[in-house]
Amino acid sequence: MLKFYKKAKDYFIWLIGVDDLKETKLINRKKAREEAFILLFENSFNSYSLDEILKLKSEIEVEEDKKNKTEKIEDFTKELFEGVKEHQEEIDSLINEHSKAWSKDRISKIAMSILRLSIFEILFREDIPSGVSINEAVELAKKYGSDEEPGFINGILGSISRKN
Repeated sequence: MLKFYKKAKDYFIWLIGVDDLKETKLINRKKAREEAFILLFENSFNSYSLDEILKLKSEIEVEEDKKNKTEKIEDFTKELFEGVKEHQEEIDSLINEHSKAWSKDRISKIAMSILRLSIFEILFREDIPSGVSINEAVELAKKYGSDEEPGFINGILGSISRKN
């Protein structure tokens, strides 16, 4: 089965051509961004380090899921998580400044995790256009947040993006 998978993967790469590999990279980044959000959300409930969270996560993952992950996704996920944690004070300050009547305690942990991730990308990742980061944040909010959160997140991120 593994040989078939490898051949199918090689054929797929040949079939889609070099130009489409960029799109594949974008899909991988989308998955990595979502995983970084989940790790940040988990971290909002405890003070575990990235390594501790990943260890706990790997202990409960099914063996098949481990085989399907790529190292590049995990590297990007780690970069995002660690970058957010490194700049969290500055990021939280911006969230407080731009959330107007909402205190940090009033913002859900889901919205806070998404905002932190996207603000980190906007401020510190020149390889990610602000529009892409905002769009991905809104998509995460639609998937994981309440009905009001996509608009709330879009407004805060748009405000921060315009200032930078």
